[in-house]
Amino acid sequence: MMMFKRDVQSLADIVAQCLRHDGLETPLQQRRLIDSWGKVAGRAIEKYTGEKFIRNQTLFVKILNPALRADLSMMRERFVKNLNVEAGAQVITDIRFF
Repeated sequence: MMMFKRDVQSLADIVAQCLRHDGLETPLQQRRLIDSWGKVAGRAIEKYTGEKFIRNQTLFVKILNPALRADLSMMRERFVKNLNVEAGAQVITDIRFF
């Protein structure tokens, strides 16, 4: 009887490995981070949010209310930390409100 040594991996590990190999891991993490904006910021802030995009590890968020934009700028570090936690990786290093 022959014995085979099998390298058993979880499906999650295999999918992550395939995404990384195909260069899709970072875009997926970025999408996850952008989609979590409403959860992290809250519904009240999400109502005044326009477009969101990531460029050079910086999340740009359009805030439609100037007073709210100023208030949010003071909480940038907290948002960066919480958004990265939601995305499950260090996706952004800064956030800019415009």
